[in-house]
Formats: sequence, C-alpha cells, structure tokens
Amino acid sequence: MKQNHSKRTAVGTILLLFTLCTFLLCSCALPFGGASGARDDSASSGFSDSQTSGLSSDKSAGDFDSFLEAFFRSEVQSNTINLHFTLSNPENYGITETPITLGVISDEAVQKSHASLENTISALESYNYDSLSPKQQLTYDILCDYLQTELSASDLTLYDEILRPSTGIQAQLPVLYEEYRFYDKQDIEDYLALIALTDDYFSQIIDFEKEKAHEGLFMSDFACDTIISQCETFAANPDSHYLILTFNHKVDAMTELTDSEREQYKEKNAALVKEHILPAYENLASALTELLGSGKNDQGLCYFPDGKEFYEYLVYHNTGSSSDAKELETRISETRTTDLTEAALLLAEHPELKSAGNDATLSGMDCIATLNVLQDAMLEDFPAAPDTEFTVSYIDECMEDYMAPAFYITAPIDNYEKNSIFINASTDSTSMRYFTTLAHEGFPGHLYQTVMSYEAGLSPVRSILNFPGYVEGWATYVEMISYKYAGLDENLAKLLSLNQSALLSLYASTDLGIHYDGWSFSDTVAFWKDYGITDQEALREIYELIVEEPAHYLKYYVGYMEFRALKEKAQETYGSAYSDIAFHKAVLEIGPAPFAIVEKYLDDYYMAGEAAPGE
Repeated sequence: MKQNHSKRTAVGTILLLFTLCTFLLCSCALPFGGASGARDDSASSGFSDSQTSGLSSDKSAGDFDSFLEAFFRSEVQSNTINLHFTLSNPENYGITETPITLGVISDEAVQKSHASLENTISALESYNYDSLSPKQQLTYDILCDYLQTELSASDLTLYDEILRPSTGIQAQLPVLYEEYRFYDKQDIEDYLALIALTDDYFSQIIDFEKEKAHEGLFMSDFACDTIISQCETFAANPDSHYLILTFNHKVDAMTELTDSEREQYKEKNAALVKEHILPAYENLASALTELLGSGKNDQGLCYFPDGKEFYEYLVYHNTGSSSDAKELETRISETRTTDLTEAALLLAEHPELKSAGNDATLSGMDCIATLNVLQDAMLEDFPAAPDTEFTVSYIDECMEDYMAPAFYITAPIDNYEKNSIFINASTDSTSMRYFTTLAHEGFPGHLYQTVMSYEAGLSPVRSILNFPGYVEGWATYVEMISYKYAGLDENLAKLLSLNQSALLSLYASTDLGIHYDGWSFSDTVAFWKDYGITDQEALREIYELIVEEPAHYLKYYVGYMEFRALKEKAQETYGSAYSDIAFHKAVLEIGPAPFAIVEKYLDDYYMAGEAAPGE
C-alpha cells in the first residue's frame, strides 16, 4: 500500500494542551454529482417549462403535496445511483421504467439546470404560503432556500471541482459501486449496465477539466498529483480488484440465483470492471498528467477572478449558517477562546489530566460492540432509536490513503432499517479516536440522525436535498458529547472534548483564512504557531488539503457551533423546563435544513414534543 499521501488518513499534530496523534473529519458519502450540483444535470435540475405548466393550477395544500411528489420523482430519477440509494422500491413512488445513467456533464446540461432551477422556484412561489400546513411550510422554506442557493452559483460552475481527494466523484464512485445493493436480479442487471457507462462519464469529466484549464481555473499541481496517484492506485491489481471480489460476494449471497446465473454475472462483472471502470481511471490519470502545469493558482479560491464569490456560496451551501465569512471568523475565534479558557481552568484544577489525556485508551471492542455500547449510553441524552440493522465494513486498502477515516452511507428512505458504515482498518480500536469516530458515524451520529429524521415522516423530497452543515454539524456535536460515554473520568472526558473542539476550530479558521482572506502557507504557519503547533510537514499537509477541499472543514465546525448556539438558546428559553432529550428530538424531527430555518421552527417542535404523551 502506498504511503506517500498519508495526509489523507492521518496528520500528526501537537494538541493544544497535550500531545495526541489525530486527524479530524469522518464523512458521509455525499450526494452523487459534485459539490454544487450546478454543473451536472444529475443534481438539482428541477422542472422544465413543460413540467411546470399546469402543475399548480388551484394552489391548494393538496396540490402542493402533488408538486413535491412530482419534483421528487423528477429529481430522484436523474441518475441511477441517486435513485438506487434513495429508494429500494421505486415502483411504490410511481417510478417504473427509468434510463440507466450516471448523469451528464456538459454546457447544455448547465443551461438546462439553470433554466430548470428558475422554473421550479417560480412554480414553488406560486403557492399561497399561508394556506399551507406548518409541516408544508417547513418543506417550502427549505426547498426555496435550497433552490435559490443553487441558482446563485449556476453561473460559476467552472469554479466547482468534480475531482477532490476525499469528496470528488473519483473517490466516492467506487464506494457507491461497492455498496450498490442487489435486492433482486433486476438490480444486478441495472448495476452491470451502469458500470459500463463509467468510461464515458469519466470522458465528460476530462472534458470539464480541460475546459477549466482553458479558462485558467484548473487545480494546483499538488492537487493534480494527488488525484493521479489515487487513480493509479485504484486501477492496480485488476484480476483481484475489490469491485470484482465484493460483487462476487453479493451475488453468492442471493439465494434466488442458480449456480449458472451466478457464474455468468461474475464473468460479466469482471469483464466490465476491466473494460470500463479501470480504463476510466487510467484515462483520467493520463489526461490529468497532460494537464499538469495548467493550474494558475496553488492558493485559495480568492485568488481566482470570481473565486471569492464562489467561496461565499460554498460557505453557505456547506454550513447552512446565516453568518457570512467575516462573522464566522469572529464566531470561530470567540468559541475557541471560550473552549481553551475552560480547558485551562480544568487543567489548573486538575493538573493530572494532562498526562491522563495522553495515556487515555479504551478496551478495544470491535465495531459492532462499540456501537451497541454507544446506543445504550446515549439514552440519557437522546430519544431511543427505532430498531435498526447496521453493518460495519473496512475501507479497501487501495483507498485507505485517500478516503476519510470512516463514513456512513445514507440508507434508502423506504428501507432505513439497513445501514452501512465503513471504517479504516488501520484505526487503533483502543484509541479515543476510534470510539468518537464510531459515535460520529453511528450512534448518536449520522446513522441515528438519518433514521430518526426518516422516522419523523419527512417529505421524500427532503431526502434529495443536501445540507452538509446540519448533517456533519450534528455528527460533530454528538461526537463531542460521546467522550462522556467512553467510561472516562468526567473531567478528562470534558477536557478531551474541549480540546478536540478547539483543534477543529483551527482547521475552520484556516479554511476561511486561505480561501477568503488569501493566506499563504507562511501565513498558515504563523497562525498555527500561535497555538504551539510548528511541525512544518504536518502544516504543509493541512494547507494543501484545505486548498484542495474549500469549505470542507467548515461544515463540521460551523455546523457544530450552530447546534451549540441552538442548544444554548433553548436552555435560556425553557430554563428549568429544558430537556436535552426534548431538544434533540425537536431538531431531529425538523431534519436537515439551514440553521435559520431550524431555529424558526424549533420552538413549535420542542413544545409539541414536550406535550406528547409519554414523552
């Protein structure tokens, strides 16, 4: 296994208060189709003129539900992966025959997306808001905000980057292929037809990257080198490639197949992997090699002509925070100061915690046992989850250096009892990082948040909207709480949580510094030096990773800050009547949304939960 890009899985840093080897960010698999959804017509395409004409004739509440259903069906069918991972039984939603596609990346698709967003916003705004039920108004607010946000960046699509080390299509697609579930024979047929499209889809990506290079917007050489290495590693060992081995395992588990059918499917899949998937990655590596040197900027987005405007879009898209970049810089700094002050007071009162923090280890339970412990321990702070099945798998070795330490793949809305978590096999199961990572991905993190929001009966259209600030902010918020579930001394658990919060804040400040304020590497070094962190190699890796993934770090920390702020407001509002369980129940039932909308509806949901029988 190559080790030349160790920054993808672990960056050794000196902790603010004591030494600990860590790397942050455990991530869900993002919706397929890129960050903004504006370049690829597989995301946020909305309605055409013909689809919106007559769609909302009498504007009743019932028609609004019909509008949402039609929009959902249109969107979820836009590419096969989104459809398959959103619905296990699409026929129950009126979806029967759909084309097999990975989507389209083209100038025509951009124009179509722009027009469709405008049409959908116009159709949405034609409804009488006051005639809608509170639940419909919530969906209206969320959808309107989402569409307008995407439309705001639809003229900046060349600033988007389809290829990023952790969140790019080339990194996520193999995991989605691996985790593509076979409910019946038709799913196998669809999958085989889908993977045969990989090389053509990657050709569209190559054309997009060439257009970026022509316009002076291509990635830096160090980012390009990372993607090239990633592609070359992925395409190695074709005969024993994991997309062949995992397919064979899934087919073997299907009892309805005959032995002959299994062998035929296995042979066809192996051939398609070698003929379409691996060549796609090889061709992408080759094309990127030719484009090396085309990048005009190896610093933040603000050094591109309209880069600052695009970054401001990314900040809102990724955080859902109403605070602009300057306000976020202040808020992050103030929160860090608060956490460090509290940590310093703890250390002053209990100096033994410094060495205890360095030595903190756990019993080393396996993943399932750890998740079960978390599921029980969290009940003092969170509502119980419905019965849920989950599997934990290891990230394949060829992807370990590039993928996040762990990630949760969102379950279908009509089969959310089945959940999948992936974790890096190299993670030490006795470390606190292992424990808190599983809390982030599982209970009370992504898995729990997903099933609880689905259980609350959100409109299906909500499942196709991406709000990273809420989703990753929740997982980071509960990750901080999870330290107290690890069986540690109460003060030590609090110190570790404060310390991790402060460390995350440094990444968030650096993200804004690089992409909004134009920090150079030397500026970044000077900033981290103020907190006692001077390892040049680690700081170089941090700097380059943030250049490659703009606003990626903000969704974790800013989202976490917003949940803290919501909780503090609820505590002030309800005083002695405040309950963590009621607060968590309310925000989960509201579901993923921009935080201003969550705050708008929080009181109604909180009070409804308090008044419910048995709560």
